[in-house]
Amino acid sequence: MNPLTGRDGDSRSPLINPADLAAHAGDLPPPQPHTDAELASLLGLLTGPRQRTETAVIGHSRDDASRAAAQAFEDAWTAHGGRVLTVVNWPETAASWLRPARRLTAQTPDAWVFAASVLGFAQLARRLRTSTDFEPARAVAFASLSTSLLPALAGPGALSGLRGASADGGTWDVDGAQVTTYPAAEASA
Repeated sequence: MNPLTGRDGDSRSPLINPADLAAHAGDLPPPQPHTDAELASLLGLLTGPRQRTETAVIGHSRDDASRAAAQAFEDAWTAHGGRVLTVVNWPETAASWLRPARRLTAQTPDAWVFAASVLGFAQLARRLRTSTDFEPARAVAFASLSTSLLPALAGPGALSGLRGASADGGTWDVDGAQVTTYPAAEASA
């Protein structure tokens, strides 16, 4: 059985089955506007002392909050001296997700940055892992993707290594089916 599709045999499409989509559609709130603390934390994940991130590919859903977060990241990243290789957007529903997956991985960035809704990104993540050389450990995301439903929908191990920023400036990461959140560092007195 294919762990990503839940089907026997070789399936060409890794899409989430319609029953699972319907079961979770109401559980997933739309992306909220990003915060300054979230953007700063996301930049920190890419510019820490052991990071050598110079280039990024940005991917985002087409909702207003995701567009704004992606634009804010692009502005901050280029102001920091980073280079954006491309920006890719996708609709909430697609026939196969192959086109945006290939566009996101056509170049080899140091990092991928995602601002998206959970359901669309989970579909895209399945395609990224089955059809491209995408490495989730080189990806970071905004708070909208910080939910335990994301790895459950994306499939076992599909997003292990993905890291992200929380709205309060904390961080989170995905390890297998687990999303762990870490509080923002306390300010020194």
